[in-house]
Amino acid sequence: MRHDDFIGQVQARARLDSRGAAEAATRASLETLAERIPPALAEHLAAQLPREIGEHLRRVATAPDLPATGIRMTNEQFFARVSERSGADLPKAVHEARCVVEVTDEATVGSLTDKVRDALDDELADVLFAGSSGR
Repeated sequence: MRHDDFIGQVQARARLDSRGAAEAATRASLETLAERIPPALAEHLAAQLPREIGEHLRRVATAPDLPATGIRMTNEQFFARVSERSGADLPKAVHEARCVVEVTDEATVGSLTDKVRDALDDELADVLFAGSSGR
């Protein structure tokens, strides 16, 4: 999947009014996800995404001056970070993150997103992998 296609899918599914908002949602969601999962998994995920999108994961997973990855977070903490980074209110940030993860799942091959899901607490995984329709 190309960068423009990825961002267009996020924009459409999250019903965002601009590509800039879709970029912000993608950045916020993937940076927060990279804080939560092991760095090697973040790097594998980044490698399957368009370069510009993958950089959101790599920037956090490989940054020496940022807190360690694999940080345990409650749902509330995870989505509060996404909300703060994206500038969206909490319910909107939850929906946007679900859309980003849905598009990420479609943009990758193999069982990579299953490994991401397994790296998360069940409650967080259930919300993040609910998709744009909340299924």
